[in-house]
Amino acid sequence: MKPASFWRDDAWYLDQENRRFHPNPGWLPLQEGKAEGTIPGGNLSTFILLQGTEFMPDLRGAILFLEDDESVNPPVFDRYLQSLVQQPGFEEVQGIVIGRFQDRSGMTPDILREIVRSKKECNHLPIIADTDCGHTTPRFTFPIGGRARIQVEQEQIEIRILSRFN
Repeated sequence: MKPASFWRDDAWYLDQENRRFHPNPGWLPLQEGKAEGTIPGGNLSTFILLQGTEFMPDLRGAILFLEDDESVNPPVFDRYLQSLVQQPGFEEVQGIVIGRFQDRSGMTPDILREIVRSKKECNHLPIIADTDCGHTTPRFTFPIGGRARIQVEQEQIEIRILSRFN
């Protein structure tokens, strides 16, 4: 996959003639590394509601794809991520892909870096942020249950979907 050239965070259905497009500087490398694994994830505020139920996916060997909407501000995202890193099996997560935050969330690259840095459970993981999944457009849909490979280096950031289903 490649980052989109432009993105937008507007109510597309209200005014098709006056849409605001933002140039996309590319995906944000938060932590370097390479990983391959299964794909669980989704909207983080919904995903964490699965904790403690039979529906929570096994995180061992996973590349987590996480995103959230404009109602999740930095302190809330921080708490949700902290809750997730306490989940059994998180110690075997292979990497994390984080979708672009909406403008009204208040999230910035510096704040997101600090949140990730504060989670010692994430220190060894390759992490990519500002990807085209979530509540901004364009967006890609990742196949839950499939497999992905990520590579995170300052000069090369890659997300590759290897299979749709494991």
